[in-house]
Amino acid sequence: KFLLPEPATTHPSPIRARTQLAPMSTDFKTKICCIGAGYVGGPTMATIALKCPDVKVHVVDINPKQIARWNSDTLPIYEPGLDAVVKKVRNKNLFFSTKIDEAIQECEIIFVSVNTPTKTYGVGAGRAADLKNWELAARNIAKVANGPKIIVEKSTLPVRTAHSMRKVLMANDRKIHFEVLSNPEFLAEGTAMEDLDMPDRVLIGGMTTKLGQEAVQKLVDVYAHWVPRDRIITTNLWSSELSKLVANAFLAQRISSINAISELCEATGADVQEVGHAIGKDKRIGKRFLNASVGFGGSCFQKDILNLVYLCESFGLQEISEYWNQVVKINDHQKHRFARKMIESMFNTISGKKIALFGFAFKKDTGDTRETASVYVAKHLLAERAKVSIYDPKVEEEQIEFDFNYYKALTPGREFKECVKVETDPYEAAKGAHAVAIMTEWDEFKKYDFQKMYDSMAKPAFIFDGRLILDHAKLQDIGFTVYAIGKPYGVKYQNMDDLNA
Repeated sequence: KFLLPEPATTHPSPIRARTQLAPMSTDFKTKICCIGAGYVGGPTMATIALKCPDVKVHVVDINPKQIARWNSDTLPIYEPGLDAVVKKVRNKNLFFSTKIDEAIQECEIIFVSVNTPTKTYGVGAGRAADLKNWELAARNIAKVANGPKIIVEKSTLPVRTAHSMRKVLMANDRKIHFEVLSNPEFLAEGTAMEDLDMPDRVLIGGMTTKLGQEAVQKLVDVYAHWVPRDRIITTNLWSSELSKLVANAFLAQRISSINAISELCEATGADVQEVGHAIGKDKRIGKRFLNASVGFGGSCFQKDILNLVYLCESFGLQEISEYWNQVVKINDHQKHRFARKMIESMFNTISGKKIALFGFAFKKDTGDTRETASVYVAKHLLAERAKVSIYDPKVEEEQIEFDFNYYKALTPGREFKECVKVETDPYEAAKGAHAVAIMTEWDEFKKYDFQKMYDSMAKPAFIFDGRLILDHAKLQDIGFTVYAIGKPYGVKYQNMDDLNA
């Protein structure tokens, strides 16, 4: 098989598959294929199908279980609003299939949305993007294409990748012409369907040649079904590719900046939420991405920054590389110090103590667990021989166990079920625990009966709020010892009068 699909939350239950390719139709103005049925390809193509009834959309993938779930009543990913959109257009002008070659041959525009993880081997390991899947997809397109095609980069890729991919495509021995476009996604998981419905902008990069600009216009016409023309930005290929990396780097930089200030707040008696609110009132700064937390996760931020770091190094821009690498270092530091604070607060020993982690998804309203802070914090706790229980309303045990193995979070010599228990009831997860740690900002966590939870826990009972979503005063009144990111709890001097004490 020639490519791997985007990672997605896996589910153990068998789903009846309906993977046949829809019959060809002459009623459609345009035919689009997307290779990769993951977090980007699925929602993006579903939205295009909904907004463009005159466009026929195929989503193809080599993973039959993934396709079976897209064709079932239980989709393979959770995203608010996605289920309703898929059910409205599926088998009308949106079709999910494993027949990749047939879809490539039928369609004139081919989106490629395959996984491009950070390399774990060879040159650039730990920083550069692994483009193996993208190149294999390109080679297969070149092999089976039966006429000119427009290839659209949807995966996040390094600058100048399109140039390399075009060389691979144009090396076919049948003289078939390909145009390569860059059309990066700017989706936030949890609000992806809203982002697709009303995007801030759609970015399309292409060659400045006549054929290149005709290809750009072809894709512009698709998005123009529902996106105002002034929000569709066209650039050259390199600007489009770089813009995606830079956008994620800037967003992650803001998170690491406020997280760095959160540690200073804890040391000085300042409150990071008050500081964030104050600076966010400055129109030049704005209030977005100023919420301190245990650290960012997800498939994009860290991967894209490391990609940017490697790119800068490749061009000899060492100072620029070091600047952006610091954003990742601060994020790693935030996760580590949160775990250290838990250990220190519980008298520097957590061996044998049960600790409940509430939330395993990297953020609320998604089932995505890639680079989740939970798995890294759990790794530190397990190294101190704690017993970890986990509750998340959308992530299943199979995925959690996979992540503990993938991210090497288990203590050597110990099996997952020996030291981690996944619960389907938050009260059961907290029962007998010495501490509860809020790792994901799920809204339901705010509504729990914490008195009931406190009564069932070991004493003293601790709560560590890594997302700043709980009522800390109320928790303290119940009897909890509370620690929260960026809050001055436990600081010796909180008021001016204390300085005279």
